[in-house]
Amino acid sequence: ALICLCFVLFSQCDEASQILVAQQHRIRRSDNILSSSFVSPLSGTAFLLVTPEEFPAELENAEFFERIEKFVQVHRNSFLLLQTPVYGKREWEILSSVQNRFLGCNLRVIPVHSTADVVKGILVIAKATSKPNVANLRDQMSLACTHIIDHSPVWGMLQEMQF
Repeated sequence: ALICLCFVLFSQCDEASQILVAQQHRIRRSDNILSSSFVSPLSGTAFLLVTPEEFPAELENAEFFERIEKFVQVHRNSFLLLQTPVYGKREWEILSSVQNRFLGCNLRVIPVHSTADVVKGILVIAKATSKPNVANLRDQMSLACTHIIDHSPVWGMLQEMQF
């Protein structure tokens, strides 16, 4: 199954774009999405790719967080991919700051090390959240729960105790 992604082209997106094209995924480019964002039309899942260099020295800088806020408001199912080859103290502070700022929001923050990780993460999440796969996963989870309940000695003990 081909996954079609919308791209706004900049240096990191260009490299990810080339990898996806090489893997024969169809790619559309769009100027009406925030720069450095990816959207999977099959699932409606959006990805915002950022690097630590894009974050201001002061992590409380409202302007940068407003950009992320706008991204979260536009996309109901969103991921921020923080890309850096090595995670040091500053990178973990950035990750923590974003997670704390958007706690309880529909934004999930994922650390990635390379463009290959970016592409792999996007493809896995886009595929897992696409409509046909969501229904299949829901069915599998339901079967797994039923199996666990039917074969669990703990569940049997709880039933005997009438819980």
